[in-house]
Amino acid sequence: MSQLLTVAAEEMENPLVPPIPELVIGLIAFVIVFGFLAKKLLPTINKVLEERREAIEGGIEKAEAAQTEAHSVLEQYKAQLAEARHEAARLRQEAQEQGATLIAEMRAEGQRQREEIIAAGHTQIEADRKAAAQALRGDVGKLATDLAGKLVGESLDDHARQSRVIDRFLDELEEKAEAAR
Repeated sequence: MSQLLTVAAEEMENPLVPPIPELVIGLIAFVIVFGFLAKKLLPTINKVLEERREAIEGGIEKAEAAQTEAHSVLEQYKAQLAEARHEAARLRQEAQEQGATLIAEMRAEGQRQREEIIAAGHTQIEADRKAAAQALRGDVGKLATDLAGKLVGESLDDHARQSRVIDRFLDELEEKAEAAR
């Protein structure tokens, strides 16, 4: 029976409820481990978490500052670009105006040179015409004198008289030619 009583006593004990001495020892061990973790590990964890929070907040502030700076640099760049475009348009306009002025000046200079060349050509032609007329007058006079001498049968060697006759004859021919025009 004594065995029976021990078996019955064992059956009465609940396997889910631990014995009190084990419960007290487990509770004391838990408090020791929890105290150790609270004293040593928890401040380190809190310190790391605080540093991380500060780094994240600082990073956000730096990112906002960088974004603000980038925005201001972008605005400056746009302003400089607009100014450069305006300056390029102004320079292009000035170059076109200078080109038009230069072309007008070159045309005027070319026109002036052309007029000078034409005037010099007319002067040269007039001088050549006069020289040719003078040479022709002399040749015609000589031929006329020779022909007249052959017709008359005597020599017309008097040079002064010959020149007067030839000049009068040629003047009459010129007057007739001008009147015929």
